[in-house]
Amino acid sequence: MKSILFAAFLAFVSSLSFSQPVILSQRDQARVIDELLEDRLRNTLPALMRREGFDMWVIISREYNEDPVIRTLLPATWHAARRTTMLVVYDNGKETEYLAVARYDVGKIFKRAWDPDANPDQWAQLGKIIAERNPKKIGVNKAPHYGHADGLTSNDHDNLLKALPKSLQGKVASAEKLAVSWLETRTEKEMVLYQQICRIAHDIILEGFSDKVIQPGVTTTEDVVWWYRERIKELKLDTWFHTSVSIQRNEPEAIMSKRPQPLVILPGDLLHVDFGITYLRLNTDTQQHAYILKAGETEAPKYLRDAFAKGNRLQDILTGNFKEGRTGNDILKATREQAIAEGITPSIYTHPIGFHGHAAGTTIGMWDMQGGVPFTGDYPMHYKTAYSIELNCTVNIPEWKKDIRIQLEEDGYFDETGFRYIDGRQKELIIIPKASSVNRQ
Repeated sequence: MKSILFAAFLAFVSSLSFSQPVILSQRDQARVIDELLEDRLRNTLPALMRREGFDMWVIISREYNEDPVIRTLLPATWHAARRTTMLVVYDNGKETEYLAVARYDVGKIFKRAWDPDANPDQWAQLGKIIAERNPKKIGVNKAPHYGHADGLTSNDHDNLLKALPKSLQGKVASAEKLAVSWLETRTEKEMVLYQQICRIAHDIILEGFSDKVIQPGVTTTEDVVWWYRERIKELKLDTWFHTSVSIQRNEPEAIMSKRPQPLVILPGDLLHVDFGITYLRLNTDTQQHAYILKAGETEAPKYLRDAFAKGNRLQDILTGNFKEGRTGNDILKATREQAIAEGITPSIYTHPIGFHGHAAGTTIGMWDMQGGVPFTGDYPMHYKTAYSIELNCTVNIPEWKKDIRIQLEEDGYFDETGFRYIDGRQKELIIIPKASSVNRQ
C-alpha cells in the first residue's frame, strides 16, 4: 500500500506541467528513500534470493571501507556504515527475516539482534544467529567479476568463517548474481520517480545549452561545464561524474588542436555534453548535441540533421535487439551486424543505470571492446532493469571534409512490455539561440 507521503508526491507531480520539475526538500527526500527501500526489501529481495538459490545473505562492512551494496540497504540518514555493520537477511521460504548485528536497529527493517553488554563479541553473535537458522546456502559479497558485488574484505571473510561451525563453513558462497540482481532490479515505485529524475536532468541540459548561458564568441566549453556543476548544486542535487562539453566544427583537426584551450564556442559549432545527476539514490547519464546558428540560419544544416538521424537509427537497432535472457555480447553482435549492413559505422558501450552510474547488470560493449566484453557481457538481460543507451556513430561530412561523431546517451527501461526511454530521447539537435517569437524585420 502506498504511504500518504508517496501518494501525495505522485499527485503533486501529476498536477504539474512537464517543464516544471519538482525537487523535494532534504527531509522529504529522506522519507521517500526510506519508503523505497522498505518496498524493495519487502517485495523485491525475497523473490531474487529464491531465484538465485540463497536462503541467507550476509552483508558486512566497516566504516570508511563501505561495501557498494550496503549503501543501498542503509536508511537515508545513514551516510555510511558505522563501526562494523552486519546485516543478515534470512528467507525460510515463507517469510523473510531482517537482522542487524549491531547496537541498534538499522532503519525500520533491520532489527537489532545483538546486546553487546550480554555478549561483547560481535562476530560470535553473528555466528550464533547463522547457526540457529542453519541455512542451506549463505551468500556473501565476494565476487570475481563485478566490483559492485565484491565488497566483503578478506579480513571480514576470514572472521566470518572463524565464527561459523565447520558444518556451515562450506555453505558460504559468492552472492555475486544475487547482489547484481538486487542492484539492477528497478521497482514500480522507483520507475514512477525515475521519469521525473530524468526530466530534471533533461531540463538542466536544455538550460545550459541556451543563450541564457552561452554567448558565442565569448563563452568557452569550460564555462558551460562549470555552469552545469554550479546549477546542480543550486538545485541541491548531486552528480556522480564531472560534466564534459566538447566541440566539433568545420575546421581541420590539426588547426583545432592548436587553438587555445578551453575552446571558445563559435557559430557553426556542433556541441556535445555528457551530464548526469544523482537524486533519491538514483542516477542519470545523458549525452546530447546542440548546434550554434550562424548569421541568417534558422536551423542546423541538413547534413548535420541527417547525421543526427543516423544516431537515432542506431539507438533503435540496439534497443530492438533487447530480449530477456539474451546476453550483452549477443545483443552487441546482432546490433553491430545490423547497423553495418545499413551503412552505419557503430560504436556501442551501453551500461546499466540505477544505484550506480555505471551500474551492475548486462554490459553491452565498451568503447575499446566492440567484439564483446568478458564476464559482464555474458550476463543475461532481465526484465525490470534500466540502461544508459550509450553509443556513437561515425559519419562523413563532405561539407566539412572530415568525419564527425554523433554521440548519444539516454536512459531507458526494459520490462515485459519491451523497451522504453524513461523520459523520451533527443530526436533533433538543440538550437542555440532558439528562434524568437518576436517578429523582427
